[in-house]
Amino acid sequence: MARDYITENLIHDPIHGYIPFVARAALPADEVSEEEVIDHPWVQRLRHIHQLQTAWWVFPSAEHMRFQHVLGVMHLASVAVDLWYESLVNSCDNVPSKPYVESLMRMAGLLHDVGHGPFGHFFDDQFLEQFHVTHEVIGAHVIENILGDLLRGIRRNPRGKLQPLEELEPKQVSWLICRPRANEDSESGQPNWLRKLRSLFSGIYTVDNMDFVLRDAYMSGYNTKAFDIARLMHYTFFTEQGLTIHIRGLPTLVNFIETRANLFRTIYFHRTVRAFDLSLEEIFRDTMQRLFPGNPLQHLDAYLDLTESSFSVDVGRWQNDADPEKQRLGRHWRAIMAREESWKMSCERTLNFHSGAAERTTIFSEPDLVERRLRKKLPKHLREIPLRIDVAMHYHRPAARLPAGGQNFLLDPAIGIPQELHDDELFRSLPVSFLIFRVYSRDHRHDVELNAALAAVLGDSGDTKTNM
Repeated sequence: MARDYITENLIHDPIHGYIPFVARAALPADEVSEEEVIDHPWVQRLRHIHQLQTAWWVFPSAEHMRFQHVLGVMHLASVAVDLWYESLVNSCDNVPSKPYVESLMRMAGLLHDVGHGPFGHFFDDQFLEQFHVTHEVIGAHVIENILGDLLRGIRRNPRGKLQPLEELEPKQVSWLICRPRANEDSESGQPNWLRKLRSLFSGIYTVDNMDFVLRDAYMSGYNTKAFDIARLMHYTFFTEQGLTIHIRGLPTLVNFIETRANLFRTIYFHRTVRAFDLSLEEIFRDTMQRLFPGNPLQHLDAYLDLTESSFSVDVGRWQNDADPEKQRLGRHWRAIMAREESWKMSCERTLNFHSGAAERTTIFSEPDLVERRLRKKLPKHLREIPLRIDVAMHYHRPAARLPAGGQNFLLDPAIGIPQELHDDELFRSLPVSFLIFRVYSRDHRHDVELNAALAAVLGDSGDTKTNM
């Protein structure tokens, strides 16, 4: 199909360059444009939720929002389908047209974060968990019940038009964005081609994490070209087993995984970022009880208006509220927003685990136990000082088989049959995970004593794999 410049608009993005999308102009009356989905309030809401949930308080240039990220993921989905569609057709039966697959993946990329609340994943852990829902569950509900009619009306993307009888299925979009569950049936009632495409959203390297690694590295100042995405995607394709990388691309994949891990170490798990999280944890549940009526699935209109922008305005007014409890919370929020974080890191240890068993048996898997032992090793006059223990863990690679739709494979022509990546000897050069264990106190007056006490605890436990 000749390119239709009349119905196409461009977004200029610092990471991917120009991102094309279908505009409203000159479309038939019965078609929905991609622009209408992009401009929908549920997507525009992401302009007010930071991509780096609290790290933007520490890294001044990392002010980017989830809105920019989802546009980047939409674009990478197009790039992936353009490169990998032929191999998908060769490995599956009854694959829809390329424009259908591309539009489906573009919408999944654009909408995969639509259910996020303020402070991103922190919000899941500190608020949504009590209702047994996640941002993905909320996002799937929004996709199917609010955005469904718009999605069904999409007839084209910048590279092509859907076939006359093809129509996007919102349930397929929502299924793609939800992580596979450990007990999920391998078939899941979904066609084989769709199950394979799910690995673009749930796996070792996805259109989601490839964008956020590039974007977060660039915006934070960590690295302007974090990894070679062109080479990684060039050596990737579909086989009967699933999403597969040729052995020539494996060093690039390992570099991507290492870069992502370094972002966790230096950005997401930065000592001051984690200190802010500790401060937020102390007041977040009490704040949400007064700020939001309950389960977002039962209060979608209120949830649409709940963003970091609205959140900061609301809690910023509480300092002068007539309610004493709101006054107390308001003072805490004012201090946090002024970067007067209440916890200071006194000492830390980093461990790398090369097996899941080692990870489970380390003393650091029981932070309450470490704290009790630590206090016993402190001088008596310091044993009751305020302390907080923080354990930050990142997984380099899966230590066990992922559920259906999340596996990645490696093709070595010398072997001939794709092998699951986590079982490959070359992939064993990376640890399974790493853990950063930190002790925080109110100030730095007792750092020497706390370091000595932690060293004594480790000497008692025999846990010697530590790095300062």
